[in-house]
Amino acid sequence: MSMTTRLSNGQATLAKVDGAAAANVMASLKTIAPDVGKYILEFAFSDIYNRPGLDLKQREMITITTLLTQGDTADQLRVHINGSLNVGLSQQAIIETFIHCIPYVGFPKVLNAIAVAKEVFNNAHQQPTS
Repeated sequence: MSMTTRLSNGQATLAKVDGAAAANVMASLKTIAPDVGKYILEFAFSDIYNRPGLDLKQREMITITTLLTQGDTADQLRVHINGSLNVGLSQQAIIETFIHCIPYVGFPKVLNAIAVAKEVFNNAHQQPTS
């Protein structure tokens, strides 16, 4: 697959997951680390997200779980909790995913992720509908 195709595929997939916010992520990297934005699009969102075997809901569930387990990833959690909602995960499924992590990573990381989710959920309800 050509680099142009990988970039286009990555942009299209990121737009499905992150909607209009995807452009903001790439724009924020343009002046300081444009190659990082390119790697995110070509590798993560083209090569990895478009592999067969998992749908976008499953991929986002895995992503929010791995971000939760790392800790100190609130900004990325915000993006991917919103992305999880965009691809059809319910708020309940997101919270249940976090609860499932308690025995494996502990209450502090789960509570931090729930706090980020609460913020995202509240912002989602405040968005104007079309």
